[in-house]
Amino acid sequence: MRIVGGRLRGKKLAEVGAGDAAAHLRPTSDRVRESLFNLLTNGRNGDLVRDAKVLDLFAGTGALGLEALSRGASQATFVDSGAASRVLLRENIALCSAQAITKVFRTDVADLGPPRTPVDLVFLDPPYGKGLGEAALETIMAQGWLAPGATVVWEESRPPIVPAPFQLLDQRSYGGTTITILRFP
Repeated sequence: MRIVGGRLRGKKLAEVGAGDAAAHLRPTSDRVRESLFNLLTNGRNGDLVRDAKVLDLFAGTGALGLEALSRGASQATFVDSGAASRVLLRENIALCSAQAITKVFRTDVADLGPPRTPVDLVFLDPPYGKGLGEAALETIMAQGWLAPGATVVWEESRPPIVPAPFQLLDQRSYGGTTITILRFP
C-alpha cells in the first residue's frame, strides 16, 4: 500500500497484508484510491480535496485521509475505535510526517462529539453490510461535523440508499466495492 498521488506520491505505508478481519481492517486498494481521487480532484465539481478539512471515519490505516493530505487537503481528523488500527494509523502519519496537521480519535463514531470546526470532505469506510454508514452519517450531521456543501465519500459492498438531505453526485463500482459520493446541502 502506498500514496498514489500528490506531493507524497509513491510513499510506502505500513504493511497490513490482505487486512485483519478481527480488527475489521480492509484497506482501500491503491487502484480504487487512485480512481476515487481522480474523481475528487478532476471531476465536474472541481477539486474537492485542495485546502479541504478532512474527516476519515472508520479510518483503519488512514490511507484515504493521508492521500487527501498528499493532494493538498489542509488537515485531517481520523476516527477509529480499534487498537490495531490506531497503531497502523499513527505509524502511517509518522511515515508521511503529518503529525502537525492530523488528529486521531480512538472512539466509536457513535460517541463522536462536536467538532471545533466543520469539515469539507468525509471518508466513510465502515465494515461492510452492518448499517454503520447510515448511523455514522446521522451522528456527524447531528454533531455539526459537516460544513455547508461538504462532500461525503462512502465505501460499501453495495450501493447504499442515499439518505435525506444528501444529494448523489456519483456512484461507481470496483469489483466488490461501491464508492458513493454525496453532497451535503
